[in-house]
Amino acid sequence: MSMRITAKARRGMVVLTAAAALALGVAGCGGGGDDDKKPTASASASNDNGSDPSPQDGQAEEPMAELKGSDGLLLQITSAQRDVGGFVTVSGNLKNDGAKRVTVPAAVRGNETEILRHGMSLGGATLVDGKDKKRYYVLRDTDGRPLTTTGFSSVKPGESLAVFIQFPAPPTSTAEVSFQLPTFASGTIQISG
Repeated sequence: MSMRITAKARRGMVVLTAAAALALGVAGCGGGGDDDKKPTASASASNDNGSDPSPQDGQAEEPMAELKGSDGLLLQITSAQRDVGGFVTVSGNLKNDGAKRVTVPAAVRGNETEILRHGMSLGGATLVDGKDKKRYYVLRDTDGRPLTTTGFSSVKPGESLAVFIQFPAPPTSTAEVSFQLPTFASGTIQISG
């Protein structure tokens, strides 16, 4: 009989310990202890007309460069982020500012045989490091596909396509590079990260 009482006592201690840990965990998830500070507006009423839209609200970031192409095409570069894997990801929007549908020029994919096999892309883009006098080409996967937006052929009037292009990263001392894409004007961009 004493074994049954010992087992019940152990189960009771386990339950009590678990309950105490749970209570401490819930208390630790509180708001930080500043009960005096009240929010100025609720989340549903956050339409403050004086504030700038953030990218998290579905709004586009301010472009760091705008490159004009043919027939009203415009490439707006919004970021050039250095990643820990040794590459740079350039992101932006390909936009049609014209009044009619525009076929994206085939020249933007470059003229390398390996890239041409994989269809329409921005594989002809390059980054030029004027300081170290080096040109960086679009990265490719093990099958030779360019690591960039693919599968587009035309852009409707007013339409904007989100695009990305990945390059090998220049040295960390290089923060400013020239971005080039065939049939578009070139532009200077800042690499962050």
